[in-house]
Amino acid sequence: MPAPAAPELAEALAEREAEVPCVNGTPEAAEGFAAAWTRRTGSPARVARRARLHRLAGLVLPDPPPDGAARVADGGDRELVLDWYAAFHRDAGGYGDPNPALVDGRLTEGGIMLWEAGGRPVALAGRTSAVAGTARVAPVYTPAGHRRRGYGAAVTAAVTRAAQDSGAAEVVLFTDLANPTSNGVYHRLGYRPVEDRLVLAFTPPARP
Repeated sequence: MPAPAAPELAEALAEREAEVPCVNGTPEAAEGFAAAWTRRTGSPARVARRARLHRLAGLVLPDPPPDGAARVADGGDRELVLDWYAAFHRDAGGYGDPNPALVDGRLTEGGIMLWEAGGRPVALAGRTSAVAGTARVAPVYTPAGHRRRGYGAAVTAAVTRAAQDSGAAEVVLFTDLANPTSNGVYHRLGYRPVEDRLVLAFTPPARP
């Protein structure tokens, strides 16, 4: 939304006594919303995450690729995918639990890819369906025991190519600015910065 509209949204939500755990937007919009929300509700805001939106300029496949290959996840992978979505959510400092219905929808659409090595999944990447020609890659998760082997980059490249093959004219993703490793990986794959985003979390006001 335009940044000047953010305080108006905060006022409208406060009027409805809505529960708002956090706000995610451009720094100007997020800070404008937070100031209005804190003023109306007394809930202070803190910085939960600084993120950056990237757009694919041109896909560069990992060379050499790691061992293994990508495949589309299906219903038989549901429990594993749910577990890895939850682990990603925790690592990213998410609020609440991942929505199983969202995961089921992605599985049905073929929007989740796994990288397999040695006969077992070692990394995951999901993507949204294209809206107005744009698909978003999320999440990308590699369990701790399989990191630093190139699996995350490989599965990200695979899901990016799948998004393009499905008709997406643009592919985007968000990175956590506190994680220089992932930012470097996505840059090498051909993603370039567009704009920064700020996530502000709200805590309940102190009771008298």
